[in-house]
Amino acid sequence: MQITTAKADRGEILIVAPSEGENYWQPVPANGFISVRVAPHLVAMNAPFGLGTQTVPPGCYVREHDHPEHDEVLHFISGSGKAVIDGEEHRLTPGVTVFIGKKRRHMFINDGTADMHWLWLIVPNGLEEFFRLVGRPKMPGEPAPEPFARPDNVLEIEARTAFSPPPPGGGRVP
Repeated sequence: MQITTAKADRGEILIVAPSEGENYWQPVPANGFISVRVAPHLVAMNAPFGLGTQTVPPGCYVREHDHPEHDEVLHFISGSGKAVIDGEEHRLTPGVTVFIGKKRRHMFINDGTADMHWLWLIVPNGLEEFFRLVGRPKMPGEPAPEPFARPDNVLEIEARTAFSPPPPGGGRVP
């Protein structure tokens, strides 16, 4: 990563090459991996946000959740699947962009035959810290690990980062 330091009243510049970023394998049920590309701990910014990518293999999903104070934007790059937002299904294909305001319950399901890959932006930040705490570091070129469980203290991690408490029973499953 290359950072150009702020000068006088101008902000910093951050350039992140494809092989850079903070990369983490993710636990079940999402599996796949995350790449944090921009976040306040990586570069100084006026309005804190987090931005990265997520890849979810076929048959896997991001469990139902919501963010108490966060707006989220997702732009789907490859693969296909569906979003379930407040119980309503929406098809996801390359080029689809989804805005999800705070306190909207949502999940993403890869019901396709290829990895589903998207860009995410969350304001304010916090999601990148969650991914770091529940994931395992991913090195360039290494094979995917065997599926692994979320940490025992995942509810505490969620509460400290960017998530509302789960509903009774944990929420929808595909």
